[in-house]
Amino acid sequence: MPVAPIVDAEFVERIERDFARRHLILGTGREDDELKLLVSESTSRAAIHNVGTFLQMRVRPTIEEAEQIARMIDEAYAQHRKAGGWNGAAAGVDRNGQSDESSMAVARWLEQADRDLLSTQGKGPVVQLVDALLFEALGKGASDVHIQPLSDRTVVRYRVDGVLHDVHQLTAEMTSGVVSRIKVMGRMDIAQHRIPQDGRATVTIGGRPVDLRLSTVPTSYGERAVVRLLDSAQQLCDFERLGMREDVAQAFLARATQSNGIILVTGPTGSGKTTTLYSTLRRTASPQLNIMTIEDPIEYELSTVGLAVSQMQVNSRKGITFPTGLRHILRQDPDVIMVGEIRDAETARVAIQSSLTGHLVFSTLHTNDAPSAVTRLVDLGVEPYLVSASLSAVLAQRLVRTTHQPCSGAGCDECFGTGLKGRTGLFELMPVDERLRQLICEGAPLASIRAAAREAGMRTLGEEGQRLVDEGRTIPLEVHRVVQMV
Repeated sequence: MPVAPIVDAEFVERIERDFARRHLILGTGREDDELKLLVSESTSRAAIHNVGTFLQMRVRPTIEEAEQIARMIDEAYAQHRKAGGWNGAAAGVDRNGQSDESSMAVARWLEQADRDLLSTQGKGPVVQLVDALLFEALGKGASDVHIQPLSDRTVVRYRVDGVLHDVHQLTAEMTSGVVSRIKVMGRMDIAQHRIPQDGRATVTIGGRPVDLRLSTVPTSYGERAVVRLLDSAQQLCDFERLGMREDVAQAFLARATQSNGIILVTGPTGSGKTTTLYSTLRRTASPQLNIMTIEDPIEYELSTVGLAVSQMQVNSRKGITFPTGLRHILRQDPDVIMVGEIRDAETARVAIQSSLTGHLVFSTLHTNDAPSAVTRLVDLGVEPYLVSASLSAVLAQRLVRTTHQPCSGAGCDECFGTGLKGRTGLFELMPVDERLRQLICEGAPLASIRAAAREAGMRTLGEEGQRLVDEGRTIPLEVHRVVQMV
């Protein structure tokens, strides 16, 4: 987040932090005998008036994002406490794993934390610690938090931009409490330690909900926990922010706005396939279209961004699988269908049949490149002529870390010393033209299909990666890490 502006000292001194936090209001200096206030869209006029009356000043409010104001408030009041010699302490551990009841490590984290997530009133140190870790992970843009017990300590790791980083160490004694807290959040059985468990929870930051997927498994040194952070504000991005080249985006959207056919997005787990599909639906949705999805699990509620999309969750216990759910969706008069993943022959067949009967179908596959999607469908048992008739386009993608501009790639604390921060997409688009349809129908080998796609103008993932290297946006080692050269 950007550095907070200069905060008005009298505001912090005289206005209670709880009031500022509850109403999301912060004084940021004075100009022309007026107190400048940062407020959110939800801040009441009464609160703004009361601040001016209490400080006996005219006020000039400016609207800012709620999360940003919350962060600024926490930082401002934390600095005020430091300046006044605040001595609050919380029992916990320091970053070197040293147990110390007077340790200030948890307190330092809490000073910087958003109180929507970290309301410390009435909470014990372990609860505060878990909440602080989650807040810190969200602030660093992490997708997962790993609590990994070892023989002599517990390692806390964040997955940022697809790569794990060690960030904290806790003593072995703290592990059971931390894992128990995670279980409570996910409504798991805290008395059961010998079987894997899964759960879900939701936290808020500045009024913005963040979904958590929680998982615990027993290991030789105790239970290990992983928390996946699903932040819809980051995931449900605009299509233009995916990072496609303009010509690739135009060609892809041309296929994505047709009335029928099947469009596949391929790549390994964590390559951003679901993000691309959600962003595509967001771009192409209209009141004239009935859009339905079948997913396992539903990662983000598309209704949060105003999309009139009906999402169905796979539930094998109740008989809702991808094939059965897809068949039920077909009875709902859909125009566009998104199938979370094609995993088996039955799902593949139903999806392809749906695309042949006047529906536009989006789905994902796990393949190394775009041409391999053809052979994958055939391997699943779909006849080549059906693949040829239904397949509209295949988009293979990867996520590659980009050079951290503030440190010019030299490495700093913000980028964990890697010189890389943030990610962009590499895309390999294979529109299926008549030449490719003929080859697919004839059962041509993968090499022939790949060669024909290249002749038609397809740029490979490796070539796209090299383009980013040439532009100085990433480094060769990062491209080689995520792209399997074929």
